[in-house]
Amino acid sequence: MPNILLVEDDTALAELISSYLERNGYSVSVIGRGDHVRERARLNPPDLVILDLMLPGLDGLQVCRLLRADSATLPILMLTARDDSHDQVLGLEMGADDYVTKPCEPRVLLARVRTLLRRSSLGEPMTANDRILMGNLCIDLSERTVTWRDQPVELSSGEYNLLVVLARHAGEVLSRDQILQRLRGIEFNGTDRSVDVAISKLRRKFDDHAGEARKIKTVWGKGYLFSRSEWEC
Repeated sequence: MPNILLVEDDTALAELISSYLERNGYSVSVIGRGDHVRERARLNPPDLVILDLMLPGLDGLQVCRLLRADSATLPILMLTARDDSHDQVLGLEMGADDYVTKPCEPRVLLARVRTLLRRSSLGEPMTANDRILMGNLCIDLSERTVTWRDQPVELSSGEYNLLVVLARHAGEVLSRDQILQRLRGIEFNGTDRSVDVAISKLRRKFDDHAGEARKIKTVWGKGYLFSRSEWEC
């Protein structure tokens, strides 16, 4: 049974979310303070963290940064204020894999949790021979590891999933809508900047600077292109 750590200081909301998730087969632990999260996660590592932004002791952005420093692969789902794109972008930049706006429908939250866990190490296993090889890039799908120029690259769960989606469609232009559909099963609403933020972070991991990006190219008005030939460099 997957273990979820819910970090939420609103006791009524925490009870609602935890009860719903437990009825759907998850074990849920609740913490109401941000400054207690890191120690708890180290003592009893969760399979996924649901993290509110506004917390006593330490805010959600700081907690997210600390958790990501301890683990590049831990799925982190951020709870943010409705329509606050600034908080959403900050959360993604700090290492969150996805976000849900409050107040949130429990079934929407459940769908995001299932998606993140399915794409994490608890998800569908693949054979040891499943790899994507492209020039100096190697993506090991069974171990969920990435090497580039024979050096390991530390990626968050969300960054890894995005890289796999792009690599599997190398040479194709993928729109934001297509990327979101493959990552989270939702449609692009025209304002969601999570794809742009994730692409920017991924480029930095591979020294693919935005102004002259070659490996992950921006095709203006259409989307992004994962250029197969540029990974030979």
